[in-house]
Amino acid sequence: MKSVKYLAMSTILGSAVFLAACGEEEAADSSNGSGSESSELEGQVRGDGSSTVAPIMEAIVEEYAAAQPGVQVSSGVSGTGGGFEKFIAGETAFSNASREISEEEIAGLEEAGIEFTEVELAFDGLSVVVSQENDWVDYLTVEELKEMWTETGEEKTWADIREGWPEEPIEYYSPGTDSGTYDYFNEVILEDQDIVRSATLSEDDNVLVQGVLGSPNAVGYFGYAYYLENQDTLRAVPIDNGEGPVEPNNETIESGEYAPLSRPMFTYVSNAAIAEDPAAADFIKFAIENAGDLSEAVGYVRAPQDVYDEDMATIEELAGE
Repeated sequence: MKSVKYLAMSTILGSAVFLAACGEEEAADSSNGSGSESSELEGQVRGDGSSTVAPIMEAIVEEYAAAQPGVQVSSGVSGTGGGFEKFIAGETAFSNASREISEEEIAGLEEAGIEFTEVELAFDGLSVVVSQENDWVDYLTVEELKEMWTETGEEKTWADIREGWPEEPIEYYSPGTDSGTYDYFNEVILEDQDIVRSATLSEDDNVLVQGVLGSPNAVGYFGYAYYLENQDTLRAVPIDNGEGPVEPNNETIESGEYAPLSRPMFTYVSNAAIAEDPAAADFIKFAIENAGDLSEAVGYVRAPQDVYDEDMATIEELAGE
């Protein structure tokens, strides 16, 4: 979905003013590696979206603030679905997503007259986790995951999932329904069946972490980076997709061996913001330039360089460069 999408223009969220450089040395110093060749920019750029993408985007925003202190960039965390709602309403210049944009959301943007471009930031391995006090789950098959998480109208115990496991009720912790992580899990594991009604749902991944930590009978899932942050107290469950159990790590996520829970992560940008707001264009170019290094710094896996090169070329064309 790298091509330009759909109609017309979105609301431009911030004005940007180029300040003249005082000399070649000052111009070189003030650019600080951002995408733009301008000496300094001013403006405001607003984004929102996925909590899973948030660690990457927060790192990018922090680094960009040092490169372009005159540009105020904000990136909210209302979940992938919540972020797209704001994007469709014209409230944001970029929308972070832990899944591809849906046909319904594309239709909403088309109706609003907003063209967009998809930018791939990194790869994630959606991690199924239990407490380290849980000493019986050695791995889970995809079929067991589906059986465990699908609503049947009856309370499930661990013994219901595999013979020999404890006859203790399973406690569930899942991202909320506005989360792209929830959508992805629903698609590849639940296959659009209802999730267990007893599951605790939250858009805040830290709530899920604390829930799983609180009980050896709990199970949850969220992005790989949140698992890495808590690997001293949580345990990632290897997943067997038919070729033996595979743990999530940089190698298995990048290769796709950790299937079917490896997935790309995105930000979607308003074409009008890129074309008309130098601050927005500069920030998105900076994001593409630095996404690989910063995604690895916060615990995700960089995308192939040719993906970043293709995205950069698209953004530069939109910006009229």
